[in-house]
This record gives sequence, structure tokens and C-alpha cells, in this order.
Amino acid sequence: MTTHNMNKTVDATHVVHYQDGAKISYLTVGSGPAVIVIPGALSMAAGYAAFASALAEHFTVHIIERRGRGLSSPQGEDYSIRKECEDVLALQQQTGASLLVGHSFGGLVALEVARNNPAFTRVAVYEPGVSIDGSIPMGWMPGYEKKLAEKRYLDAFVEFSLGVGPDRARNTPPWLMKLLLPLFINSHERELMLGLLSENLREHREVARLDSSYTHYREIPANVLLMYGGKSGSAWVDLSMERLAEVLPRSEAKEFPKLNHFGIDKQGPQEVAGAVCAYFLRQQPGTNRPPARGGPTF
Repeated sequence: MTTHNMNKTVDATHVVHYQDGAKISYLTVGSGPAVIVIPGALSMAAGYAAFASALAEHFTVHIIERRGRGLSSPQGEDYSIRKECEDVLALQQQTGASLLVGHSFGGLVALEVARNNPAFTRVAVYEPGVSIDGSIPMGWMPGYEKKLAEKRYLDAFVEFSLGVGPDRARNTPPWLMKLLLPLFINSHERELMLGLLSENLREHREVARLDSSYTHYREIPANVLLMYGGKSGSAWVDLSMERLAEVLPRSEAKEFPKLNHFGIDKQGPQEVAGAVCAYFLRQQPGTNRPPARGGPTF
């Protein structure tokens, strides 16, 4: 398997093949204990290259390309979060990873796959998409689906952005949001996101289906780091952090005061990677193994 140090690009692409012909690709960088990174909605593996490269100083980082993206197979009509978990497990078996990172919808996948699974010893999630009593709004879905059917992709994206974005932005008129988008999202990124709108809808249907099932995360044996941005501005994030801390057997929280929901992949990937690295390297209570040399303190 090709690996790279943190000064190089994340360009080693590998594929996990399934017996039914499906395949899941992933990117690899670094050397050391194996970590799997699960991207969020409207994202691809390459979007986490900066985070992975920073983490790669101490770890071999594998960024999964979730279904419907890149070289990976389509989501298919039987798509569910269970499929996502099966994909992560296949990658875990191939790489031997015992460490897991998930962002947003990928954080929800990480929590689901870690249930009753001793293979993962430490999990770090950044604002996982955990909805509690409808805290993640879903009222945008009918309008979004209609616009998708009409091929009005930018309008559908605006509908989604206003529906689930920061609370302070939800009263923005759609026409104004459409005008402002180029100021916040470059053309390449916009094109990528618009190409994942159908996948985004299926994924958020799973978020809605799993609403208020967070008590199942009592079944996670791993140590869990709950990360969130101080500038995210969404009430659902605060609620999910609070409830997850109550139910997870072993967890701790880490706030990044200057970052928002995209702190891990866009705003501060090195800062978030530093915290994850420290958490993964920290000696577990009751073990005789010394901490890895050169690891930062948390």
C-alpha cells in the first residue's frame, strides 16, 4: 500500500471490492496506526486532504469515498446508513484500523458503526448529524425534491442551505442567498456539491429516520471525542453534544471557539487534526504502554 508523509498530497487511491461487484474507494496518506475518516454530506474524500495530511504525521489515514462519489459504487435504491456502516467495516477489515473520525453525516455513520463494535477503540466526531426530537429540520425536503425533479439544482441547494444552515441565516430570502453563494463557495466546490444533491437527500432521509435514536449510542464501547465549533450557530449542535455526553459510556468534549460546522475540512483542519491526534495518542488509563513519542499534549 502506498503511503505518504504529511508534506505530500493525498493521492494514493485504493478500492475495497465486494462479492456483489460493488466497490468502495479510499485515499491514503501517512504511516503509523490506521485511522478511517468518514466525510460529511455534499463532500468527497479529497475535501479532507488537509486534515488527513496533518494527522498523517503520526497515523496512516484512510479517507473513505462514500457511496455515490468518485470511484465508489452508486448509493442504489436500497441505500441506508446500514450500507454506509458495511462499507466502513469492509475498510476496517482491510486496513486493521482501530481509530475512527467522522464529520457531520459521516459522524452519524461513525457512531452507528461503533455500536457494539470493539474493533474501534477511539472515535472522534465533529458535529455528528444526530437529530433529537426533530432538532435537525427536515421541512425543506419536499421543496428540495421538487426542484431536483425540475433540474433546478442551484435552487434546490439554496432550499437545503436555508433549511439546515445556521439559525441566524434561515430568514434570508432565497433570491438573496442565491446571489451570496458565490461569495462563500467557489465555482469548483459549487459544482461538486450540486452533483451530490440526490445523495444528500437520501442521506438526510436517514438522519430523519434515526431521529431520537441517540440512546442507542450507550452501546458504543470506544472512547469518544465530541468536537464542535463555537461559531456553528445551530441549536441542534448544542443539543446533540449535550445528549451524547449523557449517553456515551466514555466521552469528552472539545470546543473550537473560532470554527464553524466546517472547521474540520475547510476552516481549521490542522487545528482539529491536532486535537484528534492528541486524543488518539493519549495513553489509556490502566495500560502500561507509554504514549507515542513526539505526540502533542492535549
